[in-house]
Amino acid sequence: MTTETTPAPATGVSQGPEVSISASAAARIKALMEAEKNPGLMLRVMVSGGGCSGFSYGFDLEKTVAEDDRLFKEHDVTVVIDEASLDLLRGSVIDYTEDLMAAAFTIKNPNATSTCGCGTSFSV
Repeated sequence: MTTETTPAPATGVSQGPEVSISASAAARIKALMEAEKNPGLMLRVMVSGGGCSGFSYGFDLEKTVAEDDRLFKEHDVTVVIDEASLDLLRGSVIDYTEDLMAAAFTIKNPNATSTCGCGTSFSV
């Protein structure tokens, strides 16, 4: 399946799968959209300074798109990432994992040189 990448509405269409969305992540996003009774919700993925390894991932449900946001559409869901975060996430796969310890969105980031034990912070 091909990832459709779209910049914020006014900037045109970008080529290439800069970020991929796993089927598991898409299923969870769809479940959240249904629970919120809002089919227009998108998953926002952001990177901020902090965490045990230097940067940390953040996730939120979003209804709006800012001018510096990029949209990634795959499996009938949309992920929103701002340009600054995209620089650190390029080539990543957004996944959703469930195990005995936790259920959470995760990032498989080829740019990370190290990660902390919890998997929510990384360094480059």
